Amino acid sequence: MVRRFRVTTHSRSTQVIAPDLVQRQFIVHQPNRVWTSDITYIWTREGWVYLAVVLDLCSRMIVGWEVSSRLTARIVTTAVQRALYWRQPSEDLILHSDRGSQYASTELRSLAKEQMLHLSMGRTGSCYDNAVTESFFHTLKTEHIYFHRYDTRQEARTSIFEYIETFYNQHRLHSTLGNLSPMQFELQFTMT
Repeated sequence: MVRRFRVTTHSRSTQVIAPDLVQRQFIVHQPNRVWTSDITYIWTREGWVYLAVVLDLCSRMIVGWEVSSRLTARIVTTAVQRALYWRQPSEDLILHSDRGSQYASTELRSLAKEQMLHLSMGRTGSCYDNAVTESFFHTLKTEHIYFHRYDTRQEARTSIFEYIETFYNQHRLHSTLGNLSPMQFELQFTMT
């Protein structure tokens, strides 16, 4: 059965909306130039768990992520802070997302200003404006999440960690990367 797309994130009209700096240009030739981010929902017997990821468009690597039982701006800022800590990007980094309230929040705008990130947002209701991250969530769910039933949120967090850190980033091959994993693709940049 094919699921139809449904808008699930909305920003309040009082929040600042960033311009779309990406314009569906998903081919990036250097790491740490454009990151995309989004949030998805995963069911556990304890209730929903929310996963926010930060994805590098060049290598498709998940460079930051966070899981939470609450859907607040903190889940996004924590994922972005982790990406910043591990990647140490230059000042001209674009962080692209949808217009969800977590991405239009004061907390994320403050972090972006402090770290000199350029915020970018797709149009309302257009999943295609953040298609690469949406594609990652589809891959995560069809290759991993749908094969598990999680009793606890911690069990889901551990499972997500194993998928992202030990399989997806290290070994998952991508046709857009010349059938290399994100890690293998990024190694090309350290060798030059």
